[in-house]
Amino acid sequence: MDDAVRLGVDVGGTFTDVVLLADGDITTTKVPTTESDQSQGVLAGIERACEQADITPEHIEQFRHAMTVATNAMLEGDGAATALVTTEGFTDVLEIGRQDRPSLYDLSARKPDPLVPAKCRYGVPERATTEGIEQPVDVDTLEGITDAIDESDAESVAVSLLHSYAHPANEQEVTKRLREQLDTTVVASHETLPTFREYERTATTVVDAYVTPVIDDYLARLDTEATERGLPAPHVMQSNGGIADATTVREHAVTTVLSGPAAGVVGASLFESDTHDGIVTFDMGGTSSDVSLVRDGDAEETTDARVGGHPVGVPMVDVETVGAGGGSIARVDAGGALRVGPESAGAEPGPACYGKGGTDPTVTDANLVLGYLGADTELGEGMTLDADAARDALAGLADEAGLDGPRAAAEGVYAVANAAMARTIRSVTVERGHDPREFALVAFGGAGPMHAAGLADRLDVGTVLVPRANGVLSALGLLAADETHDAVRTHRVRLSETTPDRVDEQYATLTADVLDDASAPEEATVTRRADLRYVGQSHELPVDVPDKFNAGTVRERFERAHEQTRGYSLDGEPVELVSLRVTATIEGSSPHLSHEGPGNARVGTRSALFDGESHETAVYDRERLASGTDISGPAIFEGGESTVVVPPAWTATVDERGTLRMEASA
Repeated sequence: MDDAVRLGVDVGGTFTDVVLLADGDITTTKVPTTESDQSQGVLAGIERACEQADITPEHIEQFRHAMTVATNAMLEGDGAATALVTTEGFTDVLEIGRQDRPSLYDLSARKPDPLVPAKCRYGVPERATTEGIEQPVDVDTLEGITDAIDESDAESVAVSLLHSYAHPANEQEVTKRLREQLDTTVVASHETLPTFREYERTATTVVDAYVTPVIDDYLARLDTEATERGLPAPHVMQSNGGIADATTVREHAVTTVLSGPAAGVVGASLFESDTHDGIVTFDMGGTSSDVSLVRDGDAEETTDARVGGHPVGVPMVDVETVGAGGGSIARVDAGGALRVGPESAGAEPGPACYGKGGTDPTVTDANLVLGYLGADTELGEGMTLDADAARDALAGLADEAGLDGPRAAAEGVYAVANAAMARTIRSVTVERGHDPREFALVAFGGAGPMHAAGLADRLDVGTVLVPRANGVLSALGLLAADETHDAVRTHRVRLSETTPDRVDEQYATLTADVLDDASAPEEATVTRRADLRYVGQSHELPVDVPDKFNAGTVRERFERAHEQTRGYSLDGEPVELVSLRVTATIEGSSPHLSHEGPGNARVGTRSALFDGESHETAVYDRERLASGTDISGPAIFEGGESTVVVPPAWTATVDERGTLRMEASA
């Protein structure tokens, strides 16, 4: 596969990123994202990359894609009109939820509106318990429900009956009849997420129904247009960090709600080394920053995520997001404190320095006033920056905050943004039993490398890695991703009461399911995991399970995990097995990266502010840096989709792949 021509395309909120790998050479490009139809931006980006690489689309052998279609549908509320069929008496589960409040002390805080309004929720008489079927489906009532859905504007139907994860016969009957009689997408919880916890299972099934028609339409259109141009069919990044073919994704599109961020984490994992316990991935874009943790090549996963306020229980890369990006707006709150974000200036009008009519001070304006960005720095599409507009915006903020001029305000904005991002990094490290000092920080995204060293100083992290293609790292990650398929089933029993043969039978069924989805089952590696908890706890921890189930071994692994993540274990307390999980993985082929710049990379100097003092700072063209070059800070590296800032107490070394390795002085 190293000699194959490979294509990765990641659609972001502002830009669509393309990476083309041909004969070991990487071609990267960015084009504006076409919001009305993302496929048009994708195809435009592919066309430009092919022109730059001097190849034709017919030569491309692999096309991998990460997208924001499902995410946008949820955040913007423009998914499919969805109906919900559930057990009679339980139609309000989406609104009841967990009865928790978004903010404990904010009396005006509101939960997001359910994706299915009350008038589109239908209850069918039936009843299953954890012991079996007590009442079969009332077919006459179901017929009336079917007619009502048929006469409505519903484009999709979610079916989630009580306890169908344990005994799905009734749900299977309802699903079968609806699929036979309706010309709409019908999604069933026993197929999407056969686990206990009624609210999360129902909410995830509704999300699946809500986004599947949108994804199905998008991928069908993209597949057709790609085929017409001689491109291979796209394979799609899932939220779990693995690739699947478009047909599989189109059946259960809920697996793509964090497609893009997952690709970024996979891309960052290419730069993990054995000199640290792992890496913290730090992706700072225009409106937010995403943070995750990678150890031994594996990204941390979660099955307890929310997207747009709605629970999504399928496995996904555990990404924490904070509203601090280059476009985040700075303000003074009612108490006189300086705040940054989560409001953003976006791409239009953007920061004041963009010269598009924006007047609010942003993080990008602060970076320009501090000298980290130059007035002649190009941000793509030939756009340069208006330093006077940035100073004017920050001067107003300084007056409001009682600070001594634009530079003092810029320092404050930079520090507050870094503090918010540092808290997010601590949430995925310290709060989970990891010491961030034992990890390297991998910075990417358009703004990440400008803030990475400042963040590392706050966290006492000694190493920062900035990949050469950091501005398009999600697209690069697509080329390295494994093909993965997940299956899960609730199996609740005390660990001491398990029957190993029965558990292994359940695992065998799940294994058959994931291998059936795999493109090459004979090449797949199957891993088995279990979710466990002490009896009485409300949350579980996942642990690896040996090929032959052994309760003693599994308990030992659970207690080690509990000690690491929660700081204690309870000897002798009963442990409960909750869910069984299986993943089939077909290993991907990481792209070969190399770099050898011609040297003579210094292009000038400019004044930059570090810790309140101005420094005459050397500016380098990053693409011209020779492998093995060592440079002491302060220094600024421009080019390659972003700007990298090296403070005075840091040094930077260029490795053979073009990665900048930044080290803090002792």
